[in-house]
Amino acid sequence: MTDPFALFAEWFAEAEKSEPNDPNAMSLASVDAAGMPNVRMVLLKGFDEQGFVFYTNFESQKGREILGSGKAALCFHWKSLRRAVRVRGPASPVSDAEADAYFDTRPRDSRIGAWASQQSRPLESRFALEKQVALYAAKYAVGHVPRPPYWSGFRIVPTYVEFWQDKPFRLHDRLILTRDNADTPWTETKFYP
Repeated sequence: MTDPFALFAEWFAEAEKSEPNDPNAMSLASVDAAGMPNVRMVLLKGFDEQGFVFYTNFESQKGREILGSGKAALCFHWKSLRRAVRVRGPASPVSDAEADAYFDTRPRDSRIGAWASQQSRPLESRFALEKQVALYAAKYAVGHVPRPPYWSGFRIVPTYVEFWQDKPFRLHDRLILTRDNADTPWTETKFYP
């Protein structure tokens, strides 16, 4: 039986060596209250046997959608390796301690930006954003920049992981691992391309 986390770690390590930019870039899919899907690019900030973690403003469109449905999907595409990985499963917020620890690793200007940006809401002008940045830069001119209460991370606990690899004549290799939940064993299947 293939361990999806070990195989992902192997493929990710190869991507870190071959991808020219952001090997941790992934498309993130969610659905709104009406069931309409949305997809956008975000950055993977951690993974282990517990799941895949990224951070965002919970008041953003993706934050509201994932909090509303409790589910999300990811897709990594490493063009240089001709590989992709798809992940689906329940999503829940990381702990405050984990979010605080990650937030403190961000560059100071990015921490200020998290306070200044009303992510996914209409922006009347670039000047309005710059004014907010200046306001929070002055507020936190010295010392620690705390994490905003609306800014945190999500952990997607996979119940479906697909490892896709390009093969000649479009006869691609597709390895699918599924489970009912985090407490049940994985089932391994090969799919037709």
